[in-house]
Amino acid sequence: MAKMRDSITPILAVLAALTQGAFGDKGKPSPVYKNAHAPVESRVADLLSMMTIEEKTSQLVQGDLRNWLNTDTFAYNQTGLEFNMEFRGGQFYVGVPIPWNKLSEGIQKGQDYLMKKTRLGIPAFVQTEGIHGFLAPNATIFNSPIAQACSFNVDLVEKMGIAIAQESRALGVNQIFGPLADLARELRFGRVEETYGEDGYLAGEMAHAYVKGLQSLNVTAMVKHFVGFATPEQGINTAPVHGGERELRTTYLPPFKRAIIDGNAFAIMSAYHSYDGIPAVADRHTLTEILRDEWGYKYFVSSDAGGTDRLCAAFNMCESSPIDSHAVVNYALPAGNDVEMGGGSYNFEKIPEMVAAGKLSIKVVDEAVSRVLRAKFEAGMFETPFTGVPEKEQSKHINTPQIVKLARQLDAESIVLLENHNNVLPLKKKANIAVIGPMAHGFVNYGDYVPFQSQYRGVTPLDGIRAASKGTVTYAKGCERWSSDQSGFDEAIAAAKSADVAVVVVGTWSRDQNELWAGLNATTGEHVDVSNLNLVGAMPHLVKAIIDTGKPTVVVFSSGKPITEPWISQAASALVQQFYPSEEGGHALADVLFGDVNPSGRLSVSFPYDVGTTPIYYDYVNSARAFPDPGAVYTNGTIVFGHNYVLSTPLPLYTFGYGLSYSKFSYANLKLSKTTASASDTVTVTVDVTNNSDRDGSEVVQLYVRDMVSSVVVPNKQLKGFAKVDIKAGKTKKVSIKLGVESLGLWDLSMKYVVEPGAFTISVGSSSGDLRANTTLTVV
Repeated sequence: MAKMRDSITPILAVLAALTQGAFGDKGKPSPVYKNAHAPVESRVADLLSMMTIEEKTSQLVQGDLRNWLNTDTFAYNQTGLEFNMEFRGGQFYVGVPIPWNKLSEGIQKGQDYLMKKTRLGIPAFVQTEGIHGFLAPNATIFNSPIAQACSFNVDLVEKMGIAIAQESRALGVNQIFGPLADLARELRFGRVEETYGEDGYLAGEMAHAYVKGLQSLNVTAMVKHFVGFATPEQGINTAPVHGGERELRTTYLPPFKRAIIDGNAFAIMSAYHSYDGIPAVADRHTLTEILRDEWGYKYFVSSDAGGTDRLCAAFNMCESSPIDSHAVVNYALPAGNDVEMGGGSYNFEKIPEMVAAGKLSIKVVDEAVSRVLRAKFEAGMFETPFTGVPEKEQSKHINTPQIVKLARQLDAESIVLLENHNNVLPLKKKANIAVIGPMAHGFVNYGDYVPFQSQYRGVTPLDGIRAASKGTVTYAKGCERWSSDQSGFDEAIAAAKSADVAVVVVGTWSRDQNELWAGLNATTGEHVDVSNLNLVGAMPHLVKAIIDTGKPTVVVFSSGKPITEPWISQAASALVQQFYPSEEGGHALADVLFGDVNPSGRLSVSFPYDVGTTPIYYDYVNSARAFPDPGAVYTNGTIVFGHNYVLSTPLPLYTFGYGLSYSKFSYANLKLSKTTASASDTVTVTVDVTNNSDRDGSEVVQLYVRDMVSSVVVPNKQLKGFAKVDIKAGKTKKVSIKLGVESLGLWDLSMKYVVEPGAFTISVGSSSGDLRANTTLTVV
């Protein structure tokens, strides 16, 4: 009987829970949708059946905290609150630079109203930005995604996602607009810094790790910008993207699928651009046929801010003065764009009148609403609509010492050593150092999507070097980042001459969200696109002036994208790339410069010699870059004429995956667990990597695959795996990387995904251009 009783106990507990969920506090039956133990699909169907068309529509339009909270005086507007929740109650944006307690109070007031003062009590998604940190004043700022990808450390990116979720939920935010799964294949584009680089596999792994970390604490991810957005014509933001179906499926879709399907992301943001003539916000092929029918995605897609208006105002597919809201809805909603973000004409608010007039099917509306509700139920929002902690507890969750330490570690592992002539690095801590350059001090050179005036909080390169140095550190700005004025050169030259070594920090710059949209000057960021990749104004001349002093000169590129000043690679004693840093960026840079951290960053994006040689990504399709016959113009004036190109080269200055270390590594004994395999097999690739130095270090072992004979033209090689491994000085480590044979497929002549039989070259190495060993896998 004891065993029988033990088996009955959990059943009784479940029944009790179900009974409790089925009845309210006064014994009245509760609707199924309020029962946390009911199946999600039952809850969705039950709630949907109770909703009026107005309530359904409210779920499909984004509101804004500022509708009921004055962000200057913090006064509440009850009328605005009621309006927002009646018409735009499905989600609301809160990315405004106000104190934590005021932000949290405003969020709680909104959720409380929805749960207690509306008929059905449906909680809202509370939304803000967070691609490299929760967008709130004094929350932790991590380095930009283009930098994070250089770490090749998915574990750290997942931990960052967890940290962002911890900070966000402490104030009641439950949805982050991120990560990006876009690819940096057009370097003139201002938003390169927001991407995880040029490669779909790396971007997919990073985006997947972010989603996994963020959603582990029930803060939902909205993966963006679906799909193919970041390769616009002329590099101009929101411009059309040209490409075909095979390129879409081979290049642009895989990182999104990894983040969205494998990561189980609860939301997706569609993009501003058109692809092959179809606006992404109304592309039924990508939003429904691929995303829903092929991939089985069951949650919702939101437009970007003002993105729906572009159907009329930018693409001229409907009348724009005034916006033809009915046309917008009929383009976007049936295509699979379920939710309309703010920033435009709020066209989706016309849904009730369109349904009443027979201009829009209620089935289309119900499908979109179901997707939103499904995400809310799956994320546990009905059970915990507000996640904020008491004001006195907020500092225990936000910008904690543990999170700040994580930001420093990720930043340090993202720094890439490009050149180290005569092993000038690492620097001796007793050396006298001149720190020079406009990016060295006075502000922190963050990327975009940081809160207002964040640049005045954080560790600058000068701060970090001074904190780590045991010698004399002097500083001279040299020039302004936006000016051609060289009047500060004399001071900088004098500082360099009096020092043992000079560290010159130059690069690009972006702005915080308020300043960027206020029109202040910048050279990267959203809607800030460029026609060349050179240093601006006096900066290249400052670098040359310091190098010409004859003192060892370490140049640091602090930037959001590659810089094309190839002469610096040869003329400087060392060259370091630090893509836009975290708030601990100065410490992270000093960690690498002084050797407390052995550099292990590898480029997530290739560097061209000149903007005119772009695109420069490594995985070009077969037949590209054939028979390079480069020319050159040398610094002494000598001209050598070539053909492709006449005075340059189609090859990169630094290729994807490249990066130096203070250690030297060698590869041996490359083996496959099986040399013949079928499409359903997984092959384990092993290789011995030896640290041939007296310094412990980390190597990023990269696995590339080349399809030797294919029925359509495919990339010349593709990254299919990597492993970041710590190896002690003088030691050897056997590195294993799993390779799913299914990933070796292509989109054939009938646009079907197939793994064709034949030979595939499996290579491992330290970059896409430095493959140390290879072998053959035969697929049958």
